[in-house]
Amino acid sequence: MVSVKPHIFRAYDIRGVYGVDLDEEVAELVGLAYGTLLGNRGRIVLGRDVRIGGEALARGLARGLTRAGCDVLDVGMVSTPMLYFSTVHFEVDGGIQVTASHNPPEWNGFKIVKPGGATLSAGAGMEELRDIILNRRFREGERVGRIERADALTPYIQFMASRFRIDAGLRIAIDYSNGATAICFPKIAERLGIEVVSINDVPDGRFPGHLPEPTEETLRDLQELVVKSGADFGAGFDGDGDRVVFVDDAGRIIPGDITLAIYVKHLDKRGKVVYDVSSSSALREIILEKGCEPIEMRVGRAFILNAVRELNAVIGGEKSNHFYFPEIWGFDDAVYATLRMAEIIAKSGKKLSQLVDAIPKYPSIPIRAFECPDELKVRVVDEIARYYREKGLEVSTIDGVKAYFEDGWVLVRQSNTMPQVKMTAEAKTEKRLSEIVSEAENVIEETIRRLGGGA
Repeated sequence: MVSVKPHIFRAYDIRGVYGVDLDEEVAELVGLAYGTLLGNRGRIVLGRDVRIGGEALARGLARGLTRAGCDVLDVGMVSTPMLYFSTVHFEVDGGIQVTASHNPPEWNGFKIVKPGGATLSAGAGMEELRDIILNRRFREGERVGRIERADALTPYIQFMASRFRIDAGLRIAIDYSNGATAICFPKIAERLGIEVVSINDVPDGRFPGHLPEPTEETLRDLQELVVKSGADFGAGFDGDGDRVVFVDDAGRIIPGDITLAIYVKHLDKRGKVVYDVSSSSALREIILEKGCEPIEMRVGRAFILNAVRELNAVIGGEKSNHFYFPEIWGFDDAVYATLRMAEIIAKSGKKLSQLVDAIPKYPSIPIRAFECPDELKVRVVDEIARYYREKGLEVSTIDGVKAYFEDGWVLVRQSNTMPQVKMTAEAKTEKRLSEIVSEAENVIEETIRRLGGGA
């Protein structure tokens, strides 16, 4: 009997080391379980990114889905947003993408989506799927489903190219991270007349250029390429193409919340803007200045996507460089985000560096982690919320605890994956930031100690 390790079930996906945590047999059980969850009927679109083992895992998923009585539409090697697009384009009942997003090459996994591309996640179906698999509550279908091949690339390229008209003769530097966007972006750029200079542009699941995550370390070559090639801007894609980090014409990496502020400043309509709790106060100021309504939400695709859809928001985004566009059903798509940025630069006639410099900048700190036993994390965060409330501060508990000062804020959240609580903060001045951070560190460390989690 196939053994399935419980730790592969994450908040937003299923993920593990290929050949250790995941193999074709485990994939078959995941497919059978998802088919069971769907009532042993329907049509499921199935895709995979460039990762090693992707073909074998997709084969296992297809076997499980068809055993459950579901028909499978196999779109082959695609980016994750192409899989999302396919769920809408082909009008199917769900989808599974074989991917581990930005994890190292030995990892793989499954992003499972419901009809319309919403994520199967914690609190939205993941627990039920996990229960079916771990407790062997599968149901075989009354019939064995069919497997069909389908072309998702052609309609995706046509759709993306039809959404934009860019006449400025732009040059964009792209780091594909040897990922799945290299399959589609060059063809879209060619149709739009955009010149592309690129690195790591061969799809390769070993990710020979660098790890498939756009970070300060992995983006260094892109920063250099932007400046040397005289590109209008640079775009660093992650491995499966749902996230992009921009580099301006001066070679500077742009944080995700600042990128979202640029998008907001160039919206052609007003409405609700959804963003995550770790975003800069500068973003909120830009939203209000634009005449839009700021909506602060929990970190994570499931929360931001659902909010963008349910609130009929004009845009959404996360500091982690996921951006959600209602005109593409709320999906986070690095290709669309890049084309939107190109359109903004072309229409504004300004350099990206000028757009960045027009956004206020406030001192902040990167996330700091504090070791804390898993069983104490929730209590620690609750106690910290009580501390700040007793000081008379406005406190949000949407995601951890965020305390607002007149001249800054501090955010403390429990880690979803590690025995840690994490803290970040922002203030109007460096001096005030130091004071807020010092107080927060003392409160966090003392609370962990008092509750029995420290030495």
